[in-house]
Amino acid sequence: MKKFFSIALLAVAAMSASAQNVQLHYDFGRNFYSDEEAGRQKVTLTLEQFKADQWGSWFYFVDIDFSRKFTEGAYGEISREFNIGKKGFAAHVEYDGGLNRFGSFQQAALVGAAWNGHNADFSKTYSVQLMYKRFFKSYDNTSAYNSVQLTGVWGLNFANKKGTFSGFIDFWRGEKADGHGQLVLLTEPQLWYNATEHFSVGTEVEVSNNFIYNTYNDKKFFINPTLAVKWNF
Repeated sequence: MKKFFSIALLAVAAMSASAQNVQLHYDFGRNFYSDEEAGRQKVTLTLEQFKADQWGSWFYFVDIDFSRKFTEGAYGEISREFNIGKKGFAAHVEYDGGLNRFGSFQQAALVGAAWNGHNADFSKTYSVQLMYKRFFKSYDNTSAYNSVQLTGVWGLNFANKKGTFSGFIDFWRGEKADGHGQLVLLTEPQLWYNATEHFSVGTEVEVSNNFIYNTYNDKKFFINPTLAVKWNF
């Protein structure tokens, strides 16, 4: 849940102009990678909200990670889009950052363009974003540098809205300790069974490459599934 951007919110917000939910995820990552991810959080609480207005939309989320003994950290992203014309294009501005019990996450600011769309009944939604990304020196052993990020977001409601498949995929230029660049991949597809209008149960699968900080060995690719519940307000 280091980044969750559920475009399923857009489908709801298109009709109500506002949507908010809270999610609770139990993470199985440390069970799959007991050495590389020995310190990975067990539980993540996520709060997110989307709100549309006459100029565009706001979106934010906050992830709070818990282990058995600690609150490991809180990470958030907030973005603003300004509609451009009537073809689904928008200007996108975003800020990412947070704190953990060792200090902070590396912060970043993004600016770029988005193309958003949907079908007639909003059961299928999508967004493509291309952005300039500026990382800031947030703690020791990090450095400020320029990057580019490409993001795809999707949402699909099916089976008379009893099922929802949503998620995102990000690609961006990361930077190694020696200053050389590397391609970072992060995607978090989610599958939900909507038991009622408000309550859902489901799963999220975080798939990443060059994203997780691992000093145990040279492994860069990880798959971390969760079991989750969600309440839609």
